[in-house]
Amino acid sequence: MLDFFTIFSKGGLVLWCFQGVSDSCTGPVNALIRSVLLQERGGNNSFTHEALTLKYKLDNQFELVFVVGFQKILTLTYVDKLIDDVHRLFRDKYRTEIQQQSALSLLNGTFDFQNDFLRLLREAEESSKIRAPTTMKKFEDSEKAKKPVRSMIETRGEKPKEKAKNSKKKGAKKEGSDGPLATSKAVPAEKSGLPVGPENGVELSKEELIRRKREEFIQKHGRGLEKSSKSKSEAPKEKGKKAPRVWELGGCANKEVLDYSTPTTNGAPEAALSEDINLIRGTGPGGQLQDLDCSSSDDEGAAQNSTKPSSTKGTLGGMFGMLKGLVGSKSLSREDMESVLDKMRDHLIAKNVAADIAVQLCESVANKLEGKVMGTFSTVTSTVKQALQESLVQILQPQRRVDMLRDIMDAQRRQRPYVVTFCGVNGVGKSTNLAKISFWLLENGFSVLIAACDTFRAGAVEQLRTHTRRLSALHPPEKHGGRTMVQLFEKGYGKDAAGIAMEAIAFARNQGFDVVLVDTAGRMQDNAPLMTALAKLITVNTPDLVLFVGEALVGNEAVDQLVKFNRALADHSMAQTPRLIDGIVLTKFDTIDDKVGAAISMTYITSKPIVFVGTGQTYCDLRSLNAKAVVAALMKA
Repeated sequence: MLDFFTIFSKGGLVLWCFQGVSDSCTGPVNALIRSVLLQERGGNNSFTHEALTLKYKLDNQFELVFVVGFQKILTLTYVDKLIDDVHRLFRDKYRTEIQQQSALSLLNGTFDFQNDFLRLLREAEESSKIRAPTTMKKFEDSEKAKKPVRSMIETRGEKPKEKAKNSKKKGAKKEGSDGPLATSKAVPAEKSGLPVGPENGVELSKEELIRRKREEFIQKHGRGLEKSSKSKSEAPKEKGKKAPRVWELGGCANKEVLDYSTPTTNGAPEAALSEDINLIRGTGPGGQLQDLDCSSSDDEGAAQNSTKPSSTKGTLGGMFGMLKGLVGSKSLSREDMESVLDKMRDHLIAKNVAADIAVQLCESVANKLEGKVMGTFSTVTSTVKQALQESLVQILQPQRRVDMLRDIMDAQRRQRPYVVTFCGVNGVGKSTNLAKISFWLLENGFSVLIAACDTFRAGAVEQLRTHTRRLSALHPPEKHGGRTMVQLFEKGYGKDAAGIAMEAIAFARNQGFDVVLVDTAGRMQDNAPLMTALAKLITVNTPDLVLFVGEALVGNEAVDQLVKFNRALADHSMAQTPRLIDGIVLTKFDTIDDKVGAAISMTYITSKPIVFVGTGQTYCDLRSLNAKAVVAALMKA
């Protein structure tokens, strides 16, 4: 049973809606628009919102969206067929109203689609009814039960009857197809009345076996002689060449010098040969080699299609056809974009984008452009590339923007410290980037308390102690009216990290620190005990911001890390609404040149922003992400 089915324009006007089980479809549809359509994540045509599964289809030609919602515990196999049928019928029925493409005409239009939808729904449900499982066939009903037991008994050295019949048929074909030598030898054997083989129940003597072997050898030998004689007789059929040989690069001016064959009639083979050579060499009309480009096949196909009407309709029709193609009257199809999207997908994977993410990005662009009319003087390659760039920029600018300075000032007004927790796998640079963020906060006038909650790795506390000493030297209390700007809170090794973080937050509240930065131990995403401890730390202390520290060097591993970290925080959390990752710190960004695909993979899989980017080893090497610069580096050849 469907919860709802709605049709609305990309401008936000609801044209028609069917209310099934649910009373309202506003919340799920708004979540779909906010999380999928506006974020350019249309690679998958389904979306899950709470207890509902939403499937949608885009009509890019008329700027329409078709959305159907149903309970995710149900398995409705007819939904895809239903949404296709509704899309086809609605578009054909109200084509005139939709083609006006004005908000006033859509608002004034009457879309009475209830009866048609119910009819399509009934047909889709009837066509997808699950057939009753077929009962198992009994042994009495099988073909094997109809055979007598004696026919299924096989003795050693005896062939089954079916095989014997097949061998007889093969022997008959051989005798019919062999030459006169074999037939003359086979006739006396048939006249003698001797048994043909052991299938007749009579064993052959040694002399008969030798004679049979000799006859088989003569048959094979005679057939080989016949084949060789046939091949010799068929060999000298063609004495001349089909077409004159042309050596284009040999410097021979006269083509008839090398022609010793009989001339062809009407010159048809010569023209065909020259065209084939041009096609093989890839030369154009002027003899120049064509450039290898993603749009070469598409442009060539468009040129061929534009030249066909000119030959049939005359010069005037060809001129109008050419102008019609230039002003952009062709709607894009999957076949037009397939070759370009394949090259784009390979390019993204080469730039360190995860393979699954690259496939979903290309699929999203295809869904966005399918059926859309191309712009004036634009090619398929430029259209697809422009759409992909817009999608990447939109992905790197997620729906929630993290502004730490504003949030810290808001926490100051409430007289409580702002708590940030860092998590990630081993060796990504959590402690180093924590020190960089501490320096950035000190430069903005906020006091920082560093909580050493990495009680597992040897030297972790000493590393933070060194960073605290150097940061205190850069911002001594004398410059801030005797106020301590940075301090380390430590309890040694082997202690409970969640308890240390709780004590550090209480200490910061009593001492008036503005920010608490909680350092945690590095852990692999598959380590269940350590992931349980991290989920406990986050659940007990409820930090304001949870930052995942990841490397820019990884590709597919970035997706696996983020997915499993989020899943572990959700599974091992004791809260009803678990806290997940809020933002990303991308480290080692200066080591990858233009292979910046990890930024795309991380933001696509979590919909979370990249808050900071680490670009070096000093405290000043901390940057904010520039989406357009990253996309420009990603699209660079």
